Amino acid sequence: MIIPVILSGGSGTRLWPLSREAYPKQFLPLVDHNTMLQNTALRIAGLTGVTAPLVVCNEEHRFMVAEQLRAVGIQPAGVILEPVGRNTAPAVAIAALHAQCEGADPVLLVLPADHVITDIEGFQAAVCRVAPHAEAGRLITFGIVPTAPETGYGYIKAGAPVDESGVCKVECFVEKPDLATARGYLETGAYFWNSGMFMFRGSTFLAELERLAPAMLAACQQAFAAGHADADFLWLDRKAFAACPKDSIDYAVMEKTRHAVVMPLAVGWNDVGSWSALWDVGEHDADGNILRGDVISVDTRDTYVAAATRLVSTVGVDNLVVVETADAVLVATKERVQDVKAVVNQLQASQRPEGRVHRKVYRPWGFYDSIDLDQRFQVKHITIKPGACISSQMHHHRAEHWVVVSGTARVHRGDEVFLLTENQSTYIPVGVQHRLVNPGKIPLEIIEVQSGSYLGEDDIVRFEDVYGRGNGET
Repeated sequence: MIIPVILSGGSGTRLWPLSREAYPKQFLPLVDHNTMLQNTALRIAGLTGVTAPLVVCNEEHRFMVAEQLRAVGIQPAGVILEPVGRNTAPAVAIAALHAQCEGADPVLLVLPADHVITDIEGFQAAVCRVAPHAEAGRLITFGIVPTAPETGYGYIKAGAPVDESGVCKVECFVEKPDLATARGYLETGAYFWNSGMFMFRGSTFLAELERLAPAMLAACQQAFAAGHADADFLWLDRKAFAACPKDSIDYAVMEKTRHAVVMPLAVGWNDVGSWSALWDVGEHDADGNILRGDVISVDTRDTYVAAATRLVSTVGVDNLVVVETADAVLVATKERVQDVKAVVNQLQASQRPEGRVHRKVYRPWGFYDSIDLDQRFQVKHITIKPGACISSQMHHHRAEHWVVVSGTARVHRGDEVFLLTENQSTYIPVGVQHRLVNPGKIPLEIIEVQSGSYLGEDDIVRFEDVYGRGNGET
């Protein structure tokens, strides 16, 4: 039995402004109509002997994971919630502990949630070929056959073949090289890009982790044992997991173990780690451009333009990346897109919201779009899914006016309960307990006007929430 473990904890800062901390790239449809997470799960669906995936994600992203997998007809075997990020080794350790709960010792296929693979059949065939090696106690890493002297990836040097399957011994892992070194790697044919994909028995990985990083394993065991499960998610113990050392699978285990082997892959892989990488994997027009959204280009070549909310025009430019969202615009040469992270660092240092959230924010009940904001007022367009509701709550510092645009609203205001339909409105005074419910079959859309001395999302006192959120949680 093979259990796919999808690691969905990344922040994707190099794809800002589209990817944000609260809505990172794995939840975005960057290549086709599916999100990166959805494509990762679909990539291994239907393989013989492969179960539903086990997903490890940040607890703030739990509803997005559940909803996106539901939308493509996949019911995960479990969703493990990390209270804080601790890199890939602890995430996989927790998944291995979970997989062994019922006494089984399955093979784990570890996959990041945000990669592109165009040759799905080739990837699936490789998984089947290496499965016997994982069952025999080897720790397999998938090495990508390089197509260019890439300086943005770490490399794996392959040794002698193990058998006719294509699997080779791992001679060593090497850090990201400079250009001259990368060219030398390419010429030898013995070096492969480190993909971050792995396959091994859970027991084998845990045994090596105990030998090589015992403190990490002990913290993971404590966080897992002290955690709790509800109907949808497995919650780790926050204090124990926060005390776990941070490290990647490579540094914690793969670079030190005697059981590592590498499976070379040439399957159209890309980790989409930058805007230039996204330009590489997309379909270009006759001028080498990728134009998404409402775009007019004149004398523009080899350029990526993404317009999310308005018309974007380019004239007489080449080799650029232009990305427009509702609250931010990025313009960069393709050679400098790796430096986008420096912009995000500045946003975070100044505590600007553009580094963390979009203007449009998703919640388990739907989403809201902050249309306007100034001193003492904010206007939101709120959409609530059929049958969904916001929590029963109150605010200390703001009042709210609701106007129904479409659908039917059931309003709980203090001791009152009443219905509103299109073009009807109501007022929620400061300090009054309230709830908004969509009892209908179509989305409920309202315009909310907030007024008050403080309009932050943390001014919410929850009394009851069907999604299990407490005060301060989103």
